[in-house]
Amino acid sequence: MKIVKVLGAVVLSSVVFSCGKQGVSNKPLTTEIDSVSYAIGVDVANSVGTNFDDIDNELFIQGYMNTLDSSNVKLDRATAQKVVQGYFQKNQAKIQAKQQAAAAKAAEAQYAEGKAASEKFLEENKTKEGVQVTDSGLQYIVLKEGTGEKPTAASTVKVHYHGTLIDGTVFDSSVDRGTPAEFGVGQVIKGWTEGLQLMSVGSKYKFFIPQELGYGATPRGGAIKPFDALVFEVELLEVK
Repeated sequence: MKIVKVLGAVVLSSVVFSCGKQGVSNKPLTTEIDSVSYAIGVDVANSVGTNFDDIDNELFIQGYMNTLDSSNVKLDRATAQKVVQGYFQKNQAKIQAKQQAAAAKAAEAQYAEGKAASEKFLEENKTKEGVQVTDSGLQYIVLKEGTGEKPTAASTVKVHYHGTLIDGTVFDSSVDRGTPAEFGVGQVIKGWTEGLQLMSVGSKYKFFIPQELGYGATPRGGAIKPFDALVFEVELLEVK
């Protein structure tokens, strides 16, 4: 057995398995290689803690020591890389969902007042004359009904729009810019995707979009805050 294996096992075992009372080595960093060695340890620990919900410490050490010693290696380098990549691919959605849930929870606490105001606005708005409500919760008023074709989710459309918050604050407006916008119906927020497919060319609708069909908890910058309901007047000019 090589001496590096013995020493490595002692160091790693003390780091992973030592109890709080015993602590770990507190060797000073006196040379460049001392600092590099310590930095590698910090980097590995941060990477493992960030990317893995659970890890078998004993097998982690075993893999480390077997590779250093080139003996009893159960997975060659290429196979090991495939195993780790496969793990990341399977768990990517899970990790992202956890991160998004944590971010949404923090945003909900920070923007609770705005969220409540938007919910109250929509609850009151849906009872007003002319307001129609879809199964998803999208609210709209037909300002002008057109007679042209209706787009699908795969269509590209040309529109004029004027977007405001529930207090009337304008955050975006092709009308104000004087230039219509073109985009894919399926490439915008859910409220737009659903609403545009209700319209015929020549129509002008006013949409009241709940946050679930808008940007939700996602920060947008500018005037739009997380959980804001959005109001759009949209005129469908052309389906391409």
